[in-house]
Amino acid sequence: MDPQQERVTEDSTNIENNVSANPQGQRPGTPSGRYISRSEIQSEKSLAEFLVQMDDYAPIIPDSLTDYYLAQAGFECTDVRIKRLLALATQKFISDVATDAFQYNRIRQQASKEKKFYSKDRKTVLNMDDLSAALAEYGVNIRKPEYFS
Repeated sequence: MDPQQERVTEDSTNIENNVSANPQGQRPGTPSGRYISRSEIQSEKSLAEFLVQMDDYAPIIPDSLTDYYLAQAGFECTDVRIKRLLALATQKFISDVATDAFQYNRIRQQASKEKKFYSKDRKTVLNMDDLSAALAEYGVNIRKPEYFS
């Protein structure tokens, strides 16, 4: 068994032991004595497995860049897995914005194709118009102020 599988098994066993040590199914350490459902146990197991996988995953955004911007924002965390999770979320956001901007570009090209201004040799170029339209869907406004136009 490789070390990653051993850690997942160990984390899952710890979760099960915490539940089985308390026969009423109460969450250990909580004063409310709330019962734990099977779905909560399963979600905690899958979270533990996911965090173990984050140890070996290297997102496209380097850890040093993530550390720099998190420090600039005042975020302090020593757990590399959490930092990589934030880098992964950032990567997903950038990917979604780029995909949306590409779709806006294709729509604009289709409109110019109908007007007979389209040539087949044109490359796809990211324009500020496409990018601002894509970011507007996510609530980010990057338009120039009126006095620069």
